[in-house]
Amino acid sequence: MSQGMTFETAPPRAEVEFHCSGKATGKMRNELDVRMVKPFTEPSHALATDEGPFHGGDASAPPPLALFVASLTGCLMTQVRAFAKRLGVQLNDLDVETRVCWDWAREGRTYETAPKSFEIDVKIDSDAPLADQLALVAAAKRGCFIEQTLGRQNTITHKLKTPEGWISAD
Repeated sequence: MSQGMTFETAPPRAEVEFHCSGKATGKMRNELDVRMVKPFTEPSHALATDEGPFHGGDASAPPPLALFVASLTGCLMTQVRAFAKRLGVQLNDLDVETRVCWDWAREGRTYETAPKSFEIDVKIDSDAPLADQLALVAAAKRGCFIEQTLGRQNTITHKLKTPEGWISAD
C-alpha cells in the first residue's frame, strides 16, 4: 500500500474504490483516466483503448478486452509476488499464461456475448515444497480483486444523462 500505509498499519478491513473517466476520441478510440480513491488516493493513470477495422477503429491502442485479460493476469501475478513474501515462499521466477474465451452471436444489427472459459496457468520456479506453492496460488486467487469479481454474480447499474437529469438505463 502507499502513502505511508503498510500492510502492517493497514486497517483490518477497508473499501477499495477506483474511478475511471472516459472520453471518446477518434473513430473508436477512448482516452481513459483511472485512479484509486479509497482507502487512499494513488496517482491517476492515462490509458487508451481502440478497436481494429471490424468496429471501424484504427487499432491505435489495445482493445478493451486485451486490457481486461491483461488486468486479470497482472492482478494474479501481483498477488502471487506479494503473498510469496508474506508466506515465506521464495520465488526464483514467475510466468503466467491466461486464456479467456467468449461466445459471440449476431443479434440483428448488433451482437451478444457471454463468457465461456477463463484458464490461468501459473508457472512458479521455487524450491519451496509443492504444498507451499499450492497454498500461495490459493491465497493469490482469494486476493486477486479481478478474479474474485469474476467468480461472483454482480449487479452492474447504468445511468443515462438526459436534459432532465440522470435516468436508469437498466
